[in-house]
Amino acid sequence: MFVELNDRVFLNKEKLTRIKIDEVQDGMRIRFYEGNIQVAKSKRFKSEKDARQWLNNSFLK
Repeated sequence: MFVELNDRVFLNKEKLTRIKIDEVQDGMRIRFYEGNIQVAKSKRFKSEKDARQWLNNSFLK
C-alpha cells in the first residue's frame, strides 16, 4: 500500500521497517527506513508533539 509523503514522494508502507523521529538543528524530522537504509525524510516540525501528531493523522491512518 502506497502512502503519499508529500506532492512528489510516495512510500510503500509494506516495505518500511522503521520510522524514527529525530532532532535536527532547527526542529524535528521524521525518517523512514527500509532495513538499514533511509528511504525518505519528512519536513521539519517545531516539536516532537507536532511530528507525532502529523505521523498519526497523515501517515498511520
